[in-house]
Amino acid sequence: MSGKSPLDIAIVGGGIVGLSTARTLAQRYRGLGIAIFEKEPDIAQHQTGHNSGVIHSGIYYRPGSQRARMAVQGSERMVAFCEEHGIPYDRCGKVIVATEEGQVPALEELLRRGQANGVPGVRMIGPEELRELEPYATGIRAIHVPSAGIVNYSLVAQTYRKLLERAGGEVRTGAKVNAIVEEPNALRLQTSQGDFLSKHVITCGGLYADRVSMAAGLQPEIKVAPFRGEYSELVPEKRYLVRNLIYPVANPAFPFLGVHFTRRINGAIEVGPNAVLAFKRQGYRWRDVSAGDMLDILGYVGFWRMAARYWRTGLGEMYRSLHKQAMVKELQKLVPEVTSRDLVRAGAGVRAQALDRQGKLVEDFHIVQEPRMIHVLNAPSPAATASLSIGAAVADMAAQWLQPRP
Repeated sequence: MSGKSPLDIAIVGGGIVGLSTARTLAQRYRGLGIAIFEKEPDIAQHQTGHNSGVIHSGIYYRPGSQRARMAVQGSERMVAFCEEHGIPYDRCGKVIVATEEGQVPALEELLRRGQANGVPGVRMIGPEELRELEPYATGIRAIHVPSAGIVNYSLVAQTYRKLLERAGGEVRTGAKVNAIVEEPNALRLQTSQGDFLSKHVITCGGLYADRVSMAAGLQPEIKVAPFRGEYSELVPEKRYLVRNLIYPVANPAFPFLGVHFTRRINGAIEVGPNAVLAFKRQGYRWRDVSAGDMLDILGYVGFWRMAARYWRTGLGEMYRSLHKQAMVKELQKLVPEVTSRDLVRAGAGVRAQALDRQGKLVEDFHIVQEPRMIHVLNAPSPAATASLSIGAAVADMAAQWLQPRP
């Protein structure tokens, strides 16, 4: 871009977090030279576009964590944003159901977390009220979370893009960033569309967050492990079995919520997911394999330490992935009338799960700030719900680079 002035801020990654951050900055600092660089032909093609569509309440997360704070705050912001911009949503509520006595202590801990986090209206209910909310569900106790909802996050992301472009920002798709090189007065982005200069860079790489930061010279303390979530749907004539969202009591030691029922904004009832290690960072099917991606994760000591802790859980997830009836049995604990004939294969998503060298699953948001760069290294669920809050937080971090403009 010889002869052109450098951008003020370049953002790497056109998912919902990158788009929210760019929109916030463009609206906060009018006239800012800002552009998103996205390697795919369109925005929101991976975690955002393969999202369950749930507006999370914040009940699951450790009190005091960024996830807890941003989920509760972000849920309210997301609903207000949808109202303002005419995006269809439904605050339909969810139930988290204990089906046996051994699950009750974990259910009570979830209730305590929800109350500590300020989740509105969360309360324990018995089997009679559960049947009023979900007539075909069964359980001995449940938590009702009325603030949970559903939305189409791809539509939210497209709205962020429109607002960014209206404020003067730019989105460059098909622009893969291969390296970010520091120069005396700017950062040079070497991309598939040529070189671009920017005074500052924010990376929001999602499934490639660690690699994008390494391309900028950072040595991140974490590694992204891709986990595929595989879904099925209830056939249309059996959608009556589920009104809204029905979840099991999650294993607090594992960052996945177990197979559950989710009503989508289009009326479909999604079931799942199984959570299995993907053999490619964008591996949406078993046959999607990348030798480089596999060597990358298998060569990381943190992966083997994690596997030593969770191998039994991992084998169970793989078994349910390969044996439909095994997943059906899990679903029947919540809704006994579901049968294997009621399910058809649906889509899959790949989740970027960050690991540290000790094999611990990085639970909270993890953002690293450098003098001229900010790296969003871990933005797990509820990142879509909290995208407005995350975007505002990253924009606050970038404020040291910028001055408000009239």
